[in-house]
Amino acid sequence: MSRFPVTEEKWKGLAARLSALGIAEQDLTERFIRSTGPGGQNVNKVATCVLLTHLPSGISVRCQAGRSQGLNRFQARVRLADKIEEKERGAVQRIVAVREKIRRQKRKRSKRAKEKMLDEKRHHAKTKEARRPPTKDGLD
Repeated sequence: MSRFPVTEEKWKGLAARLSALGIAEQDLTERFIRSTGPGGQNVNKVATCVLLTHLPSGISVRCQAGRSQGLNRFQARVRLADKIEEKERGAVQRIVAVREKIRRQKRKRSKRAKEKMLDEKRHHAKTKEARRPPTKDGLD
């Protein structure tokens, strides 16, 4: 039997995902607070909103998706797993981006790119030369 009001398959899938990410139940702190918004008397009187914090990473998730505290607890764990996966994926993507940037910088320029760069330099030099004040004898 699962700990949350979801099917056994969903709970096992989430448990496998959390263990693959290295998230243990002992590392989580759970607080229950009152939700806001629609939901009637249940929301106003019962603490159905879940604030879940992963202590090693410091990532916090707040979930008030439904009126049931049990479903919110399950959804909070799903969102926490999403956030941690996104953080790990982002770190990997940043490393790949730095490598690609270095590779592009070291790559030899094409002949057309060199010509274009030199044309721009010549154009810029002419523009700067036109700004120079004239000399007294009229010769540069």
